[in-house]
Amino acid sequence: MENIFAHYGIDWLAISLSLFAAYLLGNKRKVGFIVFALSNVFWIILGVFFMSSYGMALGNFAFLLLNIRGYIHWNKASFDNQAA
Repeated sequence: MENIFAHYGIDWLAISLSLFAAYLLGNKRKVGFIVFALSNVFWIILGVFFMSSYGMALGNFAFLLLNIRGYIHWNKASFDNQAA
């Protein structure tokens, strides 16, 4: 069995943050986008520097942009509903 800390725990940190972010967003907490963005940064680091998986890094960069967009537009929907 391969060492479970072969990537210095970055993989464990990234997946833990991803799961926690999904939990936060499931409870309609805006901070979930920030936690997801942080996990995306760790996935990018893992993909580029440890696994040489540029596809994984590029995919997580796209997710990072989507999380930033989600954070910015979080209140827009509720603001539009209140205005109507």
